Amino acid sequence: MKTSRVLPPTPWTANHLWHLKPRAIGILCLALILFGLGEALLILANLGATPWSVLAQGISRQTSLSIALATLWISVIVFLLWLPLKLRPGLATIINIFLVAFAFGIFLRLISPPITMTSRIFYCLLGILTIGIASAFYLTCRLGTGPRDGLMIGICEKTNWQIGIVRSLLEITVCLLGWLMGGVVGIGTLLFAFGIGWVVQIILSVFFRLWRVSNE
Repeated sequence: MKTSRVLPPTPWTANHLWHLKPRAIGILCLALILFGLGEALLILANLGATPWSVLAQGISRQTSLSIALATLWISVIVFLLWLPLKLRPGLATIINIFLVAFAFGIFLRLISPPITMTSRIFYCLLGILTIGIASAFYLTCRLGTGPRDGLMIGICEKTNWQIGIVRSLLEITVCLLGWLMGGVVGIGTLLFAFGIGWVVQIILSVFFRLWRVSNE
């Protein structure tokens, strides 16, 4: 696989999008389960949906589509944006669809919802941190991405901008669009929009330093 300016090479990085490397698949599955945990924590915090959910909610309010169908169409449109960026789906693109949803449902049933505002904020911040860490691990497997992460990586590769900047701009843009169409924005939505990209950026920077040193 060609060298990426955005994603560091790691001991678990696969050689191509469909490489059945045991370590890469193991890290991928653990990361996606962790992603589901983060999503569950954000929902349980009840401080606002993620920006893409706000967009889906806004589209739903302006059309006859349900939020689920709006989410599906958003994913389809984002996938179409892969074409000019010359992105391709991989093993992680498929596993992502099923494993994150499965883990999300399990954790949602296992974890007790927070009661106080302090605990709700803690759940929200922990959820953002968890999703950021999970994203960094699953992206560095280099087995493909979900539609939104693929768009982020594609833009980063084309512009040479930092992930923190690109991810934040994407999240803020879709959040604003969703809000303008009637989607509900909470403090958790804003924290996610402004914070998630930088969490991913920091973790990837650590990976770059770790494996640059080990390879020298």
